[in-house]
Amino acid sequence: MPEKISRMQFLSGDYRASRAPVRPPWAIPENLFADTCTRCGDCIPACPEGLITKGRGGFPVLDFKRGGCDFCRECVSSCQPRALTYDPVTDPPPWDLKATFLNSCLSLNSVVCRSCGEVCDTQAIRYELRTGGNALVILDQERCTGCGLCFAVCPNGSIKILPTGSRGLAA
Repeated sequence: MPEKISRMQFLSGDYRASRAPVRPPWAIPENLFADTCTRCGDCIPACPEGLITKGRGGFPVLDFKRGGCDFCRECVSSCQPRALTYDPVTDPPPWDLKATFLNSCLSLNSVVCRSCGEVCDTQAIRYELRTGGNALVILDQERCTGCGLCFAVCPNGSIKILPTGSRGLAA
């Protein structure tokens, strides 16, 4: 008999629970995270942006629909079991996430929309004017921090925040 799926899995189309959850920044590798995180939830109220929620099994996940991460490290400071760790000496990146545009992006379809570029603090998103007055959206992967601000403001959900191995124009 198939395992019962959660409503969130069903609504997101993740029927097999195959998508890796997006953990808070500076989370230890997923194979260690489940063993280290006690699901205390201390990181949830610590996030000033309100991005961290309880996910599957009570483990913390990020919800970029609520906004973007400013990498304040409040979640790291609140994590007593050290499932979230930051070492200022090595200054590791918070994660391997980057934004990617889907083919349904309004700018890619000759519709004027600059919502994502207007909120991008790192200026990773810019627009190149083309013949006919249409601007082509361009994402600088080197500048992108995967913060999720662009995801939160996209009017038609045409931005995904994915691990760097999944980069590229998605269908």
